[in-house]
Amino acid sequence: MTVRVRFAPSPTGYLHIGGARTAMYNYLFAKAMGGKYILRIEDTDLDRSERKYEQAQIEDLKWLGITHDEGPDVGGEYGPYRQSERAHIYKSWTQKLIDKGCAYHCFCTEAELTAKKEIQESQNLAPHYDGTCRKLAKTEVEKRLAEGHEAVIRFHVPNKAYSFHDHVRSDVTFPEGMVGDFVIMRANGVPVYNFAVVVDDASMKISHVIRAEEHLPNTLRQLMLYEAYEITPPEFAHVSLLIGEDRQKLSKRHGATSVALYKEMNYLPKALLNYLCLLGWSHPTEEDVFDPHTLGTLFNIDRFTKSPAIYDINKLNHINGQHIRLLPSEELLSHVEKVIPGNHAFHKMNHDWKITCVSFFKEKINQFNEITAHIDILFTTEVSTEAEYLEAKSWETTPKIREYLAGEIATAKAAGKKFVSLEDYDNWSNHVKGELKIKGKQLFMGIRSVLTHQAHGPDLKVIIPLTPIEILEKRIQLQ
Repeated sequence: MTVRVRFAPSPTGYLHIGGARTAMYNYLFAKAMGGKYILRIEDTDLDRSERKYEQAQIEDLKWLGITHDEGPDVGGEYGPYRQSERAHIYKSWTQKLIDKGCAYHCFCTEAELTAKKEIQESQNLAPHYDGTCRKLAKTEVEKRLAEGHEAVIRFHVPNKAYSFHDHVRSDVTFPEGMVGDFVIMRANGVPVYNFAVVVDDASMKISHVIRAEEHLPNTLRQLMLYEAYEITPPEFAHVSLLIGEDRQKLSKRHGATSVALYKEMNYLPKALLNYLCLLGWSHPTEEDVFDPHTLGTLFNIDRFTKSPAIYDINKLNHINGQHIRLLPSEELLSHVEKVIPGNHAFHKMNHDWKITCVSFFKEKINQFNEITAHIDILFTTEVSTEAEYLEAKSWETTPKIREYLAGEIATAKAAGKKFVSLEDYDNWSNHVKGELKIKGKQLFMGIRSVLTHQAHGPDLKVIIPLTPIEILEKRIQLQ
C-alpha cells in the first residue's frame, strides 16, 4: 500500500501552531514511509475563506520546511485541491447515495426542525431528526423540487454500532443511536464537512488520517459514509490536544498561537518543529533536541501519546536556544545581524570580531533578540550601583589596579591598538598578581570593577579583547 496522507486547513486565518503540528506529523510519516503528503484546502466556508490566508498558510508551512507533493499550487492527479472547486464531484457522490437509498432530500424548514427538537428535549430524548422526509415518494420529491422548494440532503443513519482501531486511542466503539440522520449537502449545494472530507479522502486515495483528537467524534459519521460507499476507511490516528498550563485548550490568551508570529519573533523553524514534534510524540531514543527533517524512519505513527500536551513557552525557548547553539558561525551571524538595531556599534565592527562575539554570547541566549543586551556590555560606560561593585571599588587595592591599568591602556592606545589582545590581558593580570601582590577576590573582582564597572559578568578573557580600547579608556576615566 502506498502511504498517502493529507493536511487540510481552512483558509479562514493564519496557520495555528496546532495545525502546524498536524501538518508536520503527516509530512514526517509520509517521508518515513516513502509516501505522499498532500495539501488540501477546505474552503467551503465561503464567507470567511480568503485566498490571502491560503497563501499565508502555504508560506508558513514552507518556512517550516513542510513541502507538499500535491496541492492547489503544485497540482497532482487527484485535484482539484480546493473544496470550492470540487462541487461537481460532491454532486456526483451525493447522487450515488440517493440512488442507493442511503440519502434523501429533506424539505423541513428551520422552524419545523426547531419545534421537533424542543419536543424531543421536553421528553428527555436525544434531539435526532425524526425522519419526516425519509419516506417521501420519488415523485413527491421531484414535484417539490420542480416547484422550487429548498431541500438539504440527509444521510440515512443505520441502526448499529461502529468500531475502528485508532493508532493513538486503540479500539474505539460508537454505540448505536448516537446520531440521527445528518445533513451531508446544504440547500445551496455546499457540502457539510463530514461528507466532503470522506469524498475527498476517498477520491484522493488517502491511506492514513492523522489529525487532532477534537475530530474523534466526526469519525462516526465518516465511518457510516465509507460503509455506504463500500470503501475501506483510511487508518486513523487522533493525536492529543494542545492545552495551556491552565489545562484549557490552547488559545490566544496563552500567548502567540500562529506560526507567523513565531516567524516574526525570529524563532528558528527547526526549533519550533522540534518542540511541536514532542507535544504528542516521543523520540525512540528519548532525545529532546533534534532536527525533525532528519528523523527518517525513526518517525513511527505508533509512538503518539494519548495525554493532552501542555504547551510550555519556556520549554520552546530552551529548545530554540539549543538549536541556536548548533548553528554554524556564519549562519548564526546572519540571524543576529537582523535583530540588532541598525545604529548599534556592533555593525561597525569587522567580520572576525562579529564572529567571535556572537559565538561567545550564543551560549547565553534562547532567542536572537536577547543577544543585543549581552553585546551592550562591550560598549557601555555606565557605572553599576550594586553593593558588590561599590564594595570592590572601596578596597584599598582597587586604586592601585586602576592606576596600573590606566597606564597600560594609554600605552596600547598610543601604539595604535583598537583592541587589546588576550596576551595583553594575561600580562596585566599576571602583573597585578605578581608585582602588586594582589590575589584572590581582590584580584579578579578588582580588575573587573575597573575594566567593566561591574562586580560580576562574562569571562574577562573573552570580553576585554572584544571591548574597543576607547571604551576601556572611558571606563578608567569615569572611576
